[in-house]
Amino acid sequence: MATISYLTRIEFEAGLAAKLPDFCGELGMTRPLLVTDAGLTALGVTAHFAGLFEAAPPVFDATPANPTEVAVMQALALYRRENCDGILAVGGGSSIDLAKGVRLLTVHPPPLKYYVAIDGGMARIKGPLPPMIAVPTTAGTGSEVGRGAVLILQDGRKLGIVSPLLLPSLAICDPELTYGLPTFMAPAVNPPAEAIALDGLARGQGAIRTAVAEGSNAEARWSMMMAAMEGAMAFQKGLGAVHALSHPLGALPGQPLHHGTLNAVLLPAVLRFNREAIGQKWARLEAILGGAPDAQIAELNQDLGLPAGLSAMGVKEARLPEIADAALHDHCHATNPRRASAADYLAILREAF
Repeated sequence: MATISYLTRIEFEAGLAAKLPDFCGELGMTRPLLVTDAGLTALGVTAHFAGLFEAAPPVFDATPANPTEVAVMQALALYRRENCDGILAVGGGSSIDLAKGVRLLTVHPPPLKYYVAIDGGMARIKGPLPPMIAVPTTAGTGSEVGRGAVLILQDGRKLGIVSPLLLPSLAICDPELTYGLPTFMAPAVNPPAEAIALDGLARGQGAIRTAVAEGSNAEARWSMMMAAMEGAMAFQKGLGAVHALSHPLGALPGQPLHHGTLNAVLLPAVLRFNREAIGQKWARLEAILGGAPDAQIAELNQDLGLPAGLSAMGVKEARLPEIADAALHDHCHATNPRRASAADYLAILREAF
């Protein structure tokens, strides 16, 4: 078992999730709220995890694809009704982010808008928070080692709440849970985060096609889970234009657009926009990816069968100007290596359309 202490405690080993009751006990959790989604419940995953405990924990499995403040409040009500003393988040980034929102509101008054990063909310977040264990079942978001949660507020905005206090107490990274199932350029000075980002990129580049083609390939799935976790470790530098645009796109009413797919579709155009500002980093990306980064990512998207553009995802061209304006007010906007205007964002959106 690999124990990693970087920002928070991480336990990384295939089969490790079976020991969840022991880990809960270590953190003093006697009645955790299990936060997950309906898809995992339908697959029997929720029942499996609940069955590990001597007394099955209460379950909230109504996490939306893009987690909302409404769902956070519903889960919070269950947490309080069941006298829970901690949170166990099982699933993808949506479940883990929703769990972070619940954890925050167990000791802070709602609404969530008080705590959004762009309005100085980090200073309003105080500790201690109840313990939380995050168990990712996807190799995509790295939210299990992230200090932020991105949630759709009651006013319809999709914004980030960021604080070191939101880091899960413990991340259990079990590659077996994924069987069958870009931060390097940000301008902040953080060489350790850059090194981690490059290692994650190399691992992902080498494993992703195999992981998709052979869903139970243990080596590829291990590498993808590690790459996802390393990506979130590198989030300390910031996320930039890709996320500044994907957040408001993910909040479009009536269009539950997948966050990861949005990032992938936007990435080639964002890379081209940032090229003039990142200097020698472009060459380092070329060396890992085996060619021009924008072209290599576009080719990977095509190989994996992802949508050809935003229009293929159902985004209407008439919505692009409002998305561009909203990106300026996202907390990730400030960490893009090249300062973007609304016109720049609109050009990127049209290029990715």
